[in-house]
Amino acid sequence: MPRLLFKWLVMSLAILAIPQLAGGVRVESFGAALAVAAVLGVLNVVLKPILILLTLPLTILSLGLFLLVLNAFMVQLAPLFVAGFHVDSFWSAFVSSLIISLVSWVANVFDESQFRWRISAGREHRRN
Repeated sequence: MPRLLFKWLVMSLAILAIPQLAGGVRVESFGAALAVAAVLGVLNVVLKPILILLTLPLTILSLGLFLLVLNAFMVQLAPLFVAGFHVDSFWSAFVSSLIISLVSWVANVFDESQFRWRISAGREHRRN
């Protein structure tokens, strides 16, 4: 559970920083950023696999780059569910999705390295 809360907080902070990094996106409060992070998580779990399956030929032809368009679509859907989040255009959503993906990747790398360290430290402790 702490790993999930860590990732949710990191994503919320990234969403809160997006208006300063990319134009066309407005986040009214930290609460809205928390809600957007939760909504994007739910959309990525529920809707994205269906969309990937439906657009599989296009994704294969573009060598996976069409997944960036799907991510931008998810960011454009989020304002329908969160009142304090606004995205002006597809390109704003596209840049936002790139930022979110990059931060998510960094958070996952950091989390995995911490997790591996804990496992290896536990093994050393058991040997002694």
